[in-house]
Amino acid sequence: MCGICGIAAFNPSTVDASGLTRMMDAMASRGPDGAGLVMQNTVALGHRRLKIIDLSDKAQQPMVDAFLGLTIVYNGAIYNYKALREELEGKGYTFFSSGDTEVILKAYHHWGEQCVTRFNGMFAFCILHRDEGRLFLARDRLGIKPLYYTQNARRFAFASTLPALLAGGGIDTRIDPVALNHYLSFHAVVPPPHTILQGIRKLPPATTMTVTPDGQTRFNTYWELSFDRDEARQQYSLEDWGRLLRESLEAAVQRRLTADVPVGVLLSGGLDSSLLVGLLARAGAHDLNTFSIGFEAAGGEAGDEFRYSDLIADHFGTFHHKIEVDTGQVLPSLDPCIRAMSEPMVSHDCIGFYLLSREVARHAKVVQSGQGADEVFGGYYWYPPMMASEDPVEDYAREFFDRGYEEYKSMVHPDYHQGDWSRNLVRRLFEKDPHMSPVDKALKIDTTVMLVDDPVKRVDNMTMAWGLEARVPFLDHELVELAARMPAALKVDHGGKYILKEMAREIIPADVIDRPKGYFPVPALKYLQGEYLDYVRDTLTSTSARQRNLFEPAYVKMLLDDPEAHHTPLRGSKLWQVALLERWLTLHGV
Repeated sequence: MCGICGIAAFNPSTVDASGLTRMMDAMASRGPDGAGLVMQNTVALGHRRLKIIDLSDKAQQPMVDAFLGLTIVYNGAIYNYKALREELEGKGYTFFSSGDTEVILKAYHHWGEQCVTRFNGMFAFCILHRDEGRLFLARDRLGIKPLYYTQNARRFAFASTLPALLAGGGIDTRIDPVALNHYLSFHAVVPPPHTILQGIRKLPPATTMTVTPDGQTRFNTYWELSFDRDEARQQYSLEDWGRLLRESLEAAVQRRLTADVPVGVLLSGGLDSSLLVGLLARAGAHDLNTFSIGFEAAGGEAGDEFRYSDLIADHFGTFHHKIEVDTGQVLPSLDPCIRAMSEPMVSHDCIGFYLLSREVARHAKVVQSGQGADEVFGGYYWYPPMMASEDPVEDYAREFFDRGYEEYKSMVHPDYHQGDWSRNLVRRLFEKDPHMSPVDKALKIDTTVMLVDDPVKRVDNMTMAWGLEARVPFLDHELVELAARMPAALKVDHGGKYILKEMAREIIPADVIDRPKGYFPVPALKYLQGEYLDYVRDTLTSTSARQRNLFEPAYVKMLLDDPEAHHTPLRGSKLWQVALLERWLTLHGV
């Protein structure tokens, strides 16, 4: 896991090496173990390294293969790299390092752009052709690793984080009206290529991008999740599907042990993370470190789920680290947490993951995490009603959207009244596959759009703020493909994640499986009171907020007058949502 960046100058021009250095410095937390910079003609590539696979200096990046004329900067982990290396060696390639970075380089040389279809893992990388000056960039199928870019007539630049591009300078920082509508409507999910800033875009998942020396760009989508049913499996029983699921999940968990350092688990006490612990324990993982976090209660709402995480840790005999955070620690950590966000993320989970990662990083460099299971296996409450929906777009929007377009127009400056972009996006996605059932369409949207730009981005940003690599077995693309081909009822029935729960009964205690659905609670940000309310009020009445003139004063006043009265359908604070965006813009100098 690392931070990558690069600048390519056009027409011809010189590369701003100081700008690249600033970009690298902005990503120091993503790669505290080393840094490297390479300049070739009008291209400069930078890298911050976190040593996980091949701890030697032979794996330093940017990695240059002078014989092939290729240079790579890469962020992620290719779990099948050893098998690919063996295959490439059989084709005559020789290797000077023992990690996965060089395997990507050789795989690209041999298979070209289609090399990405052979990788099982999470990745974002850029390869420079020395002789042609061409760049090839790629992002993994489910967008686990981020890749942002900016382009104008003079240059192209990319980085693992949006703030790194800001640090490089020369960015159009005007608010993107499409992204603003998504942020305030689609539960802060801003689908690619948009970001909140007009001058920065992000490469979509499962996409490659080629940039030529004169600034021409070409995109290619190399994978799409299919929900088509397999004729050969039409008669499969729950037990048949459960057997396939267990085999696939076991393989996914085992793959994510690929590392030259120990791998721990973030244990929330829910079904998903508990199942990971159980599978690892059954596979013979010894001295397994698990980590849980809890907060003080607020508004009569509990702030921890230690009861369940303790149960799993005791059951499997893990070395369990229970991190208790009093409310006094949260407020001083909010600004650093927000600075660590590549994009504004409204979920209360962010501060939880930020503080958890701070403590976990003292003990481990790699952890497995349970993100993705709810989207892949139908764990959310809005899926069952979709089974027989006659108006799926409206039914989905009613449950998931934070507000309708009329409220949106009442809260933002008229300059941003440019359309109901979120509703139109969901409608297009639902209409794209007319043969699919409404519930499958909802599952596909949540797996390939919402998941990427909410839970997955949150985990990447907050763990990498402390140089911690998070791996997500439930987003193994082979497992996701298997789940998509299952009958929807096996996923959404009986309160959701039906087949996952039934499969888990052979592995973890029933008390965890049959418990009420939990989440990562931070009550102080849901029920804004005292110094937290002061923090929000100061943010929204600041000089920068007034000068930005993004939100209508009357709407902000309504929220501040009764801060606990205004929540979204997903029970998030509307006041926090508005304040978080303003604070993010201020802290990043926008």
